[in-house]
Amino acid sequence: MDFHHVSVLCSATVKAVLGPTNGVYVDCTLGGGGHAATLGMLLDNEAWLIGLDQDKEALKAAKTRLDKTVSCHVTCVQRNFREVKETLYELGVDAVDGIIFDLGVSSYQLDMPERGFSYMHDGPLDMRMNQENKKTAADIVNTYREEELYRIIKDYGEERWAKRIAMFIVAARKEKTFTRTQELVQVIKQAIPAGARKEGPHPAKRTFQAIRIEVNGELSILQQSLEAAVSCLKRGGKIGVITFHSLEDRITKRTFKQLATECICPPHMPVCTCDHHASLKITNKVIVPSPEEIMHNPRARSAKLRIGVRI
Repeated sequence: MDFHHVSVLCSATVKAVLGPTNGVYVDCTLGGGGHAATLGMLLDNEAWLIGLDQDKEALKAAKTRLDKTVSCHVTCVQRNFREVKETLYELGVDAVDGIIFDLGVSSYQLDMPERGFSYMHDGPLDMRMNQENKKTAADIVNTYREEELYRIIKDYGEERWAKRIAMFIVAARKEKTFTRTQELVQVIKQAIPAGARKEGPHPAKRTFQAIRIEVNGELSILQQSLEAAVSCLKRGGKIGVITFHSLEDRITKRTFKQLATECICPPHMPVCTCDHHASLKITNKVIVPSPEEIMHNPRARSAKLRIGVRI
């Protein structure tokens, strides 16, 4: 199966981060290379485009695509975006002109049953973005205590039926170990009352989201990754972050706000002691997909793009 992914808010993101056409740019979530290719086609030959992704299949596909479509220098690195600062240091880059984060799961990962991300297709309970990591979705579903399952489904999935789902999972695994995605989907459907299943998204959507976030540690590394990325920007350099659910967006909004605040001391402090200085200016407008983009790519419907400029 070819790596296929429709990049969300592509032109808006590229327009937001583009500065000098001979500069250095980083796509921290390279995926299939959609944003990077669009950006690269606007850059001069002497510009440098650096792409990070922890998925080796995505990285291979993106490199092939970029080699065919852009003329600037391209470097693709198999790294998690939390290592952006270390990666740039190793490449001898002091500061960059623009950085992109697209926090969504690629269409390729979702649509490939053997990756285990999809609640629509049967496949192994995997969900690892980096297939070299040891922890899988099956490990979580089969070994986490009921209260741990409840916590992640409630916190990461924002699922109102989290308690029942966790209880049903623990009861079901006493009879048989979970190995397949559809086994988990069936138990989730049993846990959610029939009336509740008639409304809203697929009944397993939020639970699968929660487990995926836990497998890949997505939220635990986001704030520190955004802070590290901003510290790598030149003055006037721009960062664009695309989020797809409220948890990611909340962390991004909070991190940007903190980076844009001159003093972060508690309000009751009579004198500033934090020695914190603003490093980011936030553009107040949050960009969302147009109705036309959503019509052509329904997975874009929840996307939000937040933009900041290094000061």
